Amino acid sequence: MNCVICKTGQIRPGRATITLQRGDTTVVIKGVPADVCDNCGEYYLDEEMTERVLSMAKEAAAPGVEVEILRWAA
Repeated sequence: MNCVICKTGQIRPGRATITLQRGDTTVVIKGVPADVCDNCGEYYLDEEMTERVLSMAKEAAAPGVEVEILRWAA
C-alpha cells in the first residue's frame, strides 16, 4: 500500500513515537506498533491500537502533569 501523505512510500510494519496534547499536557508514547511509511515516516494505527494509546494517554495525563513520556509495553 502506498502512503497517503507522500504518495511514494510503502507502508510496512514498524514502531512509532506518538505525541498527544490536551490543554497544557503533552504525552509521548515511544515504540508503539504501527504501520509506518518507509519514505516519509508517517504512521498509521488501527482502531484497537488507537484505543489502547488513548487509554494510556488518559491515565498518564494526571492533573498538574505537563509532560509524560512512556514506553510501549505490550
